[in-house]
Amino acid sequence: MQASIINHFTNTKTWLFVPATRIARVVKAFASGADAVIVDLEDAVAEADKVQARKDLRVYYDSQGYQPIWIRINQASSEDFIEDLELCQQMPNLAGLILPKAEQAVDIEKVHNKMGLPVIALIETALGLYQIDSMAKAAGLLTFSYGFLDLCNDLQVQVGTAAADIVANQIRYQLLLTSKVHNLLAPIDTVYTDFNDNKGLGQRVQLWSQMGMSSMLCIHPKQVAVVQKSLQLTDAEIDFAKRVLEEYEQSGQAVFTIDGNMVDAPVIERCRQLLNQFLAN
Repeated sequence: MQASIINHFTNTKTWLFVPATRIARVVKAFASGADAVIVDLEDAVAEADKVQARKDLRVYYDSQGYQPIWIRINQASSEDFIEDLELCQQMPNLAGLILPKAEQAVDIEKVHNKMGLPVIALIETALGLYQIDSMAKAAGLLTFSYGFLDLCNDLQVQVGTAAADIVANQIRYQLLLTSKVHNLLAPIDTVYTDFNDNKGLGQRVQLWSQMGMSSMLCIHPKQVAVVQKSLQLTDAEIDFAKRVLEEYEQSGQAVFTIDGNMVDAPVIERCRQLLNQFLAN
């Protein structure tokens, strides 16, 4: 994936799902302030409703109010995969595609070659997680995300336990490392399922952002504002970063102290990143 395309998504922090069976909610999704809207043709749509969901999606695409959306198609091993790709080829002005249960690079490249659009690979199986290094080399791949509940089921991890938290952080670490090595956008964190738990969501945002992930999947419009607020730098962080860079520029010293904290090259670089993030927002 070209660096310019990856840079385009650096400030994309919220990816909001809308079921294709509720296509009228796309307008509300964009109004929530979400950076990207994903119309879901996969898990959110029952098998009996998939044909109608595709028709509704096409009606929205042809409407005057259309805004570029992402589409989560069905997994490559399903019969619906071909139907979804054929529909997407009729809608060239999409933002990109999300491939669920990704397990091999060839499927990512097939989606990209059909559409010429960026692809996000969702890791939802043990095999997919095992093969992320080979998938990271696929043409058209923007980044990874993951479906934690699906992975827990496949790995037989009990959700909601301390053990599950350890596994989740290991998954994040593997995706982060692989994405960095292969020059991909930093991975997108999985959904937070309790959309009424703002405190818990804020804590989750702090976790993945401190780990270096790029953004988060959301399942409800009201989660968008919580994520955005949780990502805001504090006045203390901004002030410290400014003073570090001012001291560095004025003194030219490679090592110095600010408020009793030793500052060297890694700290200076981190402060530069924080200020760039602040100015970008």
